Amino acid sequence: MNLLEKLGLRSLFNTDRRIFTLAFARMADSIGNSFLIIVLPLYIGSGVVTGQTFGLGVALITGIILSAFGFLSTVLQPVAGYLSDRTGSRRIFIVIGLVILTVANFVYSFAESYALMLIIRGVQGIGVAITIPSTVALVNELTDDGSRGNDMGVFNTFRFLGVAAGPLLAGGVIGAGPYQLAGLSITGFDAAFYVAALGSLIGAILIMVFIEDPDPEEQDAEAGSDIGITVFDHDHDTLIDPVFALGLAMFAVSIGLVLIEPLQTTINEHLDQGAQLFSVEFSAFIVSQVLLQTPVGNASDRYGRRPFILGGLVVLVPAMLAQGLVTTPIGMILTRLVQGAAAATAFAPAFALAGDIARSGNSGTTFAVLTMAFTLGSAVGPLLAGYLVSFGYVVPFAFTALLSGLGALLVYSQVEETHATTAETAGNAQPAGQD
Repeated sequence: MNLLEKLGLRSLFNTDRRIFTLAFARMADSIGNSFLIIVLPLYIGSGVVTGQTFGLGVALITGIILSAFGFLSTVLQPVAGYLSDRTGSRRIFIVIGLVILTVANFVYSFAESYALMLIIRGVQGIGVAITIPSTVALVNELTDDGSRGNDMGVFNTFRFLGVAAGPLLAGGVIGAGPYQLAGLSITGFDAAFYVAALGSLIGAILIMVFIEDPDPEEQDAEAGSDIGITVFDHDHDTLIDPVFALGLAMFAVSIGLVLIEPLQTTINEHLDQGAQLFSVEFSAFIVSQVLLQTPVGNASDRYGRRPFILGGLVVLVPAMLAQGLVTTPIGMILTRLVQGAAAATAFAPAFALAGDIARSGNSGTTFAVLTMAFTLGSAVGPLLAGYLVSFGYVVPFAFTALLSGLGALLVYSQVEETHATTAETAGNAQPAGQD
């Protein structure tokens, strides 16, 4: 066994090029969208956006604008996944969603009222809802049982690279403005919106040029038969449908990811630190994700999905609680690294397990449960943290640790192993699309 095999990276270099294309497209899109995590609050607070606040305070209307994206996307993802199953056209859904995002990101540069900002943010949510379930479903349909964990890991590695790079680049783009281009003056904010639009556009072009839908004859005849989300399991001995149980677990993971975003001021005061150290703490989670997604996904192809999902959720419990107890910046950085490692251990295997369960033409509906849960957690997390911290600094961290523990209990009691590939057979498996 050579070094690459020990690190779980050997399959990375044998991954189907179509998976890499989808991953790069998702990374480009993620860079653009994560720009807005930094840009939108600064843009709204800069005084450019004015007008009717509908009787609400500026802080509250800003929160509603930022949250509209996640909530609208959450509602529409199951519908988009179902429609992509019914048509069997993953590619066109992805392209349409990315084009909508491109237009929305560009139009931000003209928005000067709260009402228009809210509308654009909602349109962004629609674009993401159309894109995400079909993208993950297509990754699933281009892989096989012997490499699904690895391929999901590769896909998510590049996605998190985009998420990490976006905020870092956004600050530089805004700070270096205004720009002079062809005799025109472009503000730092407008430049950031153009970069976000460019990221989505690059993703759409990559999909259009390099990706085709799988052969329709290979799709399941029962595909897309049900638009609803299955809560209770009627096919096994467990009470709750395993994909729904995984969705609840991913909801907890997602809340933990964004929990510290609205608590920046409180955390900085508690740890006696500045904004730079907070950025390092926030990024520590992403670093673990980028480093571990592919090795863990590859390992789940060898040793099964469930142990990794369960182990990651169990480790999340002390990791989250510790963040509310540490008193130094280095302590927070270390706990965020552990949290990221635990989340990475659960994330790719959870999507791979859902892929093992999904019928070939029903992937959109199946994965919409997980992507919806993750998006909803990202939207609920900041609101939940802002509310719970009023009861004490440690409370939001302890509550999220409790959610992670409940997620582990659900996986332990309601999710069965789906992957029986051994180390020997997995090592000989060919990635989908390879001869």
